[in-house]
Amino acid sequence: MSDALRPEDKALILDFGGVISRTLFETHALSEAALGLPAGTLTWEGPFAPETDALWQAMQADQISERDYWMQRTREVGRLLGEEWTEMQTFVRRARGADVQAVIRPEAVAVIHQAKALGYKLGILSNELDLFYGADFRAPFPLLQRFDVIVDATYTQILKPDPRAYQACLQALGVQAEHAVFVDDQARNIEGAKACGLQAVTFDVFEPAQSFSKAIQRLATL
Repeated sequence: MSDALRPEDKALILDFGGVISRTLFETHALSEAALGLPAGTLTWEGPFAPETDALWQAMQADQISERDYWMQRTREVGRLLGEEWTEMQTFVRRARGADVQAVIRPEAVAVIHQAKALGYKLGILSNELDLFYGADFRAPFPLLQRFDVIVDATYTQILKPDPRAYQACLQALGVQAEHAVFVDDQARNIEGAKACGLQAVTFDVFEPAQSFSKAIQRLATL
């Protein structure tokens, strides 16, 4: 790589749900408390116990989409409360309440500030940021203001791993694919990024700090 490459020529691109925010699997206790459900009601655990979550296995096998997975869970939880929920953001808002920052990974906050301090550009590439959280949650959420670009398929309708999703983010950031590191917790999205020429780090929900450290180290070596 060229020694003349400046920090501002590089970019760290992060998925939102699962990478910046903790997964809904990790916050079952908080969700149950917020929804008034008995502890232990929510038993599906996705990557934390895939052998007990057949729906998660179907999603990983590309039999259903990630949106399909969460819509089914949304409907299931709504029915537990005697309600019909038709939008994922209903689940997120009711389960997580008004304080979205409470479920943000502290490791994510640290790496975002670190990347900014080092002069790297920052981007979010999400398939359903506002679809799940609602557009109005951004205003009181100062961490998002640290990002140079947010590309959200809620509006573009171009979902990862479609190459156009990555290309749109790179174009908006003004960086070359080989000068960007992309972090996501879904294998299909990682493979999509690699196919577009990006450096890619698979986010390990069991080792958040290690995953972010690997991404920053990768950027430093470009």
